[in-house]
Amino acid sequence: MNILCLTKKVVTLPAIYFTPMSENENIKERVLKALERVRPYLQSDGGDIELIDISEDLTVKVKLTGACHGCPYSMMTLKAGVEQALRKEVPEIKGVVSD
Repeated sequence: MNILCLTKKVVTLPAIYFTPMSENENIKERVLKALERVRPYLQSDGGDIELIDISEDLTVKVKLTGACHGCPYSMMTLKAGVEQALRKEVPEIKGVVSD
């Protein structure tokens, strides 16, 4: 985006300067909603999931708890279940990792 400065020079600033602050909140809200949709499936097997962080590169960090913590199938659940559900709801994310 070009901006006319007081010196009458045209300066081009990266798009990140014009990204609304609420956009990151919007992504977080959408991730939380997607996790709420996945949560009942995990809870039906005695597990649960917590959002830890969303990094600047849009990698979602979660923590599997309860029966999911330490389960030999937790990585499959994370990638085939949680990550797929999150990518469907929030296509901007790069991936999901477990804490």
